[in-house]
Amino acid sequence: MNHTKNRIVIFFRVLILMLSSLFLFSSGVWAKDPAKEIRIADGKGDWGYPNAFQHYPRGPGYLRMAMVFDTLVWKDANGNIPALAKNWRYDPESLRFIFQLQEGVLWHDGKPFTADDVVFTIDYFKKHPYQWVPLGKVAGAERLGLHSVSIQLKEPYAPFMAYVGGTMPILPRHIWEKVDDPKRYQDPNAFIGTGPYRFVDFDSTKGTYLFEANKDYYLGKPVVDRVIYIKAKNPLMALLSHKADLVNIKPDMAAHLKKKGMVILTSPRGWNKKLMINHKKSPLNDKRFRKALAYAINQQEIIDKAHRGFGSPASFGLLSPDHVFYNPDTPQYPHNPEKARKILASLGYQENEKGFMEKNGTPLRLEVLISNITVAGESMADRDGEVLKKQLENVGISVDLVNLEQATADAKVRNWEFDLAVTGHGGLLGDAMTLERMISPRVAGSVNSARYGANRELLELLDAQMTEMNEEKRKAIVYEIQRIYADELPAISLYYPVSMAAYNPEKGIAWYYTKGGIALGIPIAQNKMALIE
Repeated sequence: MNHTKNRIVIFFRVLILMLSSLFLFSSGVWAKDPAKEIRIADGKGDWGYPNAFQHYPRGPGYLRMAMVFDTLVWKDANGNIPALAKNWRYDPESLRFIFQLQEGVLWHDGKPFTADDVVFTIDYFKKHPYQWVPLGKVAGAERLGLHSVSIQLKEPYAPFMAYVGGTMPILPRHIWEKVDDPKRYQDPNAFIGTGPYRFVDFDSTKGTYLFEANKDYYLGKPVVDRVIYIKAKNPLMALLSHKADLVNIKPDMAAHLKKKGMVILTSPRGWNKKLMINHKKSPLNDKRFRKALAYAINQQEIIDKAHRGFGSPASFGLLSPDHVFYNPDTPQYPHNPEKARKILASLGYQENEKGFMEKNGTPLRLEVLISNITVAGESMADRDGEVLKKQLENVGISVDLVNLEQATADAKVRNWEFDLAVTGHGGLLGDAMTLERMISPRVAGSVNSARYGANRELLELLDAQMTEMNEEKRKAIVYEIQRIYADELPAISLYYPVSMAAYNPEKGIAWYYTKGGIALGIPIAQNKMALIE
């Protein structure tokens, strides 16, 4: 009897040990000491390799890269702070930015960082463009000394500090000067940076990343030895089971997690769900038809039915009401199905016996691409497409919903292989340059840009706001851009979701949402400066 009991006890001890081991391996990387690591979870996992040429072109991909690569300037909770540049100034007469660089900074392979690396990075990105940092208005860079560099502009460029200074990752010249095809370069040297963490491992199948602390980091000591990104289908359970320390959450999870001792963060409205419109094809190339769509859509109903009321209707002018340049007086399209039908009738559409519109015997049918993307790059199922379909069909537009994986949907939008697509993006709190990125056809191939060139005045204003260095004058231009954009409707912003993150305070790290967003405006609570003493 005792022998049997002992065998049972031993069996359960072995079972517990095995389960513990499985837990440690569950993210695809070995957890040496959980007290010295931070685990960050999201629903997608795979955001590409963490360098400038291979990360997926959305915020989570950039943030993984930023663990490894530093910029000249960064942001903490309140605004710009020195990074690889310890100070800087702008000379309006010569159109030059002068940067004094940090001394004693080492690349992860032990080589010294110098002004040559900054000059090289500018030249290299001109030859091999990095889509997040447009350099068309930058003439070039010049070394002034071992730790001093001048960046010459072709003309005044208001977004310079946000995009070139605060978003452009600086590359090591001694590595990348030998690389002719950066999009295919995956040698270990491709991940040598000056950032607070060194890249160790990426498993695209499991969606895991492992970074280890750079003990020689020039801005301070990293507070944890390892940063691990994992894929978690259920962020609530990942956090409560201590498999993750920081997750993005749905708002209805907040109260429960707060009771469990977790800290809840709420972001300003820096991300929007948006209806992309293929304005290159009929009938979507007609502004009147796009306005009929706007009147057919009930933004609040989408929020209420698909998100239990957690959100707010988006501005048709794109910029968030929380942006310093937000124009509250842009054209509005209050839900009005009758007005939508009248516009369609004026365009020659008639209702058939089934209640749907047709023109010259051809039914009005649109395909709507939907995916599960939401704020912070999460992949969460919602009813946006379902609610939108009913709203459009209510005015006689027949709709075919096509549910796609996000990368596939993005590719179709980029290649104009769609009618309508429900997608989303952040950047709505950063520099107003985001209007150029999200509207202009000059930003070729952008996943989120309307790439709209039909209104010459709009394009001229988009260019003018980039060269206006006087803030009040620039604000007036940005106001007018929003007004014209809302009138043209090359895309329709639907809503701003309530964006929340939750973290376990036991690790001693106080995460935060960055004012204006990280880099060019990323509204995600994963600022690497939270990990520095």
